[in-house]
Amino acid sequence: MSSANAPWYRSTLALAGLSAGLLWAALPPLGNWLWPLAWVAPVGWILLVRYPELPGRRPYTTLWAVGFLFWMAALHWLRLPHPATSIGWVALSFYFAFYLPAFLGLARVAVHRLGVSVVLAAPVVWTGLELLRGHLMGGMTMASLSHTQYLWPPIIQVSDVAGAYGLSFLIMLVAACLGRVPPWRGQARGVWPLLVAVAAFGGALGYGRLRMAEAVGGPEAPTLRVAIIQGSIDTELTADPSVRVTTHEHYVALTEEAVRRYPEPDLILWPETVFRDPLVTYEPGAEVPDDLAREGVGQPEFERWLEAELPDTLPEMTRLAQRFGAPMIVGIEQYHYGPNGPRRFNCAALVTAEGTMARPVYAKMHPVAFGEYIPLADRFPLLQQITPLASSLSAGERPEAFEIGGLILAPNICYESVLPHLIGRQIRTLAAEGREPDVLVNLTNDGWFWGSSQLDMHLACGIFRAVEFRKPWLIAANTGFSAWIDGDGRLVRRGPRRDTDVLLAEVSADDRRSLYLLWGDWFAGLCLAACLALTLVGVWHGRGRRSR
Repeated sequence: MSSANAPWYRSTLALAGLSAGLLWAALPPLGNWLWPLAWVAPVGWILLVRYPELPGRRPYTTLWAVGFLFWMAALHWLRLPHPATSIGWVALSFYFAFYLPAFLGLARVAVHRLGVSVVLAAPVVWTGLELLRGHLMGGMTMASLSHTQYLWPPIIQVSDVAGAYGLSFLIMLVAACLGRVPPWRGQARGVWPLLVAVAAFGGALGYGRLRMAEAVGGPEAPTLRVAIIQGSIDTELTADPSVRVTTHEHYVALTEEAVRRYPEPDLILWPETVFRDPLVTYEPGAEVPDDLAREGVGQPEFERWLEAELPDTLPEMTRLAQRFGAPMIVGIEQYHYGPNGPRRFNCAALVTAEGTMARPVYAKMHPVAFGEYIPLADRFPLLQQITPLASSLSAGERPEAFEIGGLILAPNICYESVLPHLIGRQIRTLAAEGREPDVLVNLTNDGWFWGSSQLDMHLACGIFRAVEFRKPWLIAANTGFSAWIDGDGRLVRRGPRRDTDVLLAEVSADDRRSLYLLWGDWFAGLCLAACLALTLVGVWHGRGRRSR
């Protein structure tokens, strides 16, 4: 029987759907219990790679459809913030769906055109495509194969060598070995792949245990006591100013509870954008905004308005820091008026216990497309007007670091934790200036997602960043999960789902070095280069067939 006429249980739909279903189950929300399924989930795809010819009339269309349904289920929480975000949910799933047929197609080129074993071809292609997904169209690494293992610290330690991509390679390698064992469509049974799987898995696990056994820091290393404030206010797109006031007061009350429970903390963390008032800054000669210019406001009148009437955030920030007797890093919006017009930033600001704000603040460098800014809206304002977003965020230009209690902390905001190359670039930039951070801090507002599995997927990203760069990772998250993660990726403390809490983290520097921080995505980059080469081979072969 030819592979084109395979029985239903060996069809493209059945095998691809089985693998997709198992992988979905290995991810949150079920993945907190079913994560071991990830090691066998890709076996159905591996068997399809081994077929001399894919079953069915339009197998690649079937693969795309399976991928689309997988991503619709995995990223279902994208529909929760607003009805309009359902468009992004469908569009992102539509785009991500192409990665599954690309994986099968490129792996089959390697196996059937170049004679490469599926044991090598599958992990190389998968890893290269994961790297591509992490960069293309803004980049997104949530729901990566490696993220299924985020609650198993020993196995994720390999991430300090090749990043989370390295663990994805390992999982796909083991699955490819299992998929290569049975005889399949005229190919003989293989026992040797089991030896490869055991050696690779055992080596990674042994490496992880050795790294976790290494001593970290020393008795003289400074320790910072950080109070992490987790409020729980679901976030909606609304213009009601009272919501900002209510949120601010909610966090003030929780901070009062924190300093009673943990007296004299060295630092207090608030999540993203929960401070009541925006930070307003301006430059001499700031351009009059278009809406005011249409009302006839001239330059002199606008400058007097800037000086006298815009709200001054500093007194409130100063009052809070002095009241609680500790420095505070807070998530706050910044409105900056300059010669090129107004700009809005999503920022992390530090105020000392004496009430002095550190300058400059950190402005988020990677806003989320369609969530925080509308592409091309600066050229076509109508695009902004037809969306729920009143205005688009501007991107910050550089990382910042704050020195507190003998340690250097580098903040990042929200989904910046999803992009390992961005965090790595920030660390290397600061290190070149003599300010390499000891601790990484993520401020996020996950109240948009109503306690869904998005919280687990976002937390997984923070765990991998901690291991990749061997730096403690602190998360202050509205509605959760706030967390203290050590340099081994262990959840030392975690806040509840969609509830309030105050956590005390006692962090110190992790003096272990990371090859991933030093070399970046060299390994996954080689895998992506192999994918590009396989694409050329596949295109060349296709042209040759059409010419005959």
